[in-house]
Amino acid sequence: MDTVSSSRVRCRQVSDLPCPKGLPFVGNLHQLSPTRLHLVLEQWAQELGSPFRFQICRMPVTVWTDPELCQAIMRERPHRYRRYASIEPVLEEIGTNGLFSAEGAAWAPQRKLIMQSLSIPNIKAFYPGLKATTERLYRRWQSAAAHGKVVEMTDDLKRYTVDVTSALAFGEDPRTLEQDRGVIQEHLALIFPMLMNRINAPFPYWRYVKLPRDRQLDRSLVEVHRYVRSMMSRARERMRDEPSESPRHLLEAMLAMRDTPGSGVTDDQVAANVLTLLLAGEDTTANSIAWALLYIAADPALQQRLFDSARGVLDSESVCPDFTSLKQLDLFEAVCTETGRLRPVAAVNSFEPLEDVCLADIMLPAGTKMFFLNRPATLDEKNFSNPLQFDPDRWLHDGSRPRTAHDPRAYLQFGAGPRVCPGRYLAAVEMRLVLSMLMANFSIQMAVDPGAIREVTAFTMVPSAMPVRLTARTA
Repeated sequence: MDTVSSSRVRCRQVSDLPCPKGLPFVGNLHQLSPTRLHLVLEQWAQELGSPFRFQICRMPVTVWTDPELCQAIMRERPHRYRRYASIEPVLEEIGTNGLFSAEGAAWAPQRKLIMQSLSIPNIKAFYPGLKATTERLYRRWQSAAAHGKVVEMTDDLKRYTVDVTSALAFGEDPRTLEQDRGVIQEHLALIFPMLMNRINAPFPYWRYVKLPRDRQLDRSLVEVHRYVRSMMSRARERMRDEPSESPRHLLEAMLAMRDTPGSGVTDDQVAANVLTLLLAGEDTTANSIAWALLYIAADPALQQRLFDSARGVLDSESVCPDFTSLKQLDLFEAVCTETGRLRPVAAVNSFEPLEDVCLADIMLPAGTKMFFLNRPATLDEKNFSNPLQFDPDRWLHDGSRPRTAHDPRAYLQFGAGPRVCPGRYLAAVEMRLVLSMLMANFSIQMAVDPGAIREVTAFTMVPSAMPVRLTARTA
């Protein structure tokens, strides 16, 4: 990447980039269906190449597909680039402006705390709790199989990840897996789709007119914030009544930092990070596992292979017995990784430069909107051989495949650079735990035509549904 000072003469302008045909005044706004945004951008990338631009009224948005450029930008965050600026005020309004959206000096101290909380040693120490939560999920699915019920996997998996994240990071287990209605996950589920709508809205209409969906979001936010503040209050009581030499989990660490003189941390910032972790833990991992079921259900031979692998590790147990044994379940994480290559939950990354830059021969003034599409690179034969084929073994190879046939640098589901996803280790553990439990104990079949399941942009890329029939396996 060249800076503007050294490359002004050689750089083209954003206006020189190809652009899909739009309408006067509104540009391409009418073509940007919020629930299909990533699909629309991918189609334009096929037609126009990369980079291209589209227009939201008078504002140009540049779109890129080069993973090396995306990684370079990620490495220069948060000093030279930031996330799409409209994200921060929207998250601030609903009380979730935590680590995900924090920029500048506010980012570093929050990052350190959360990275420590989600580190491998902490996850390993928490494994008995993870195992217990996975056993609850097993019992829920066992009951569904016995009664012939269709399981909506996205709902159950989100309950599971909410329980895990709450217990690990906040010291409280809401046990949503054991309840049918009135759980916090029902309110959390409304937030991401509305975030997507508001971040990409041409103007903040909700500040002037509340639509029914905005009023529904407001009601859910009241319940979510009541839940978060109550959890913070209970944590403070435990810290007072049962003092410990060191914080027992992330919430206690954040509250201790909040109470340190001169910390500059407020209760609102603590609450924002609690909610950010609940949302991130609930959505991304759950949908990654759900998408994997689409491929597993379609491949009986893979199901049998996964069953054999799981039973070889679990023996007669319903759930992986210990953290060490997880290392033998590489195939299950490979299935999720390959799923993420074809169905990326993080389909679009958004950035903007903090200063004028010349990127790939394009002059980008400070504040220029930039979208990076993740899937085109993973479907490029230069990066992955037979790119349309679902092949988990490509992630288990011994290095014998040519580098051009398998380039993991093109896979950016967890990001890169200083702001790489802090929850990637927990996600890997959850993927191995849940899928090995599922495959060891059940065979699965889709309850609808797989072709009817659509990709939906809802901040992350989620399945429209994932209804599955479970059949208990005999010993």
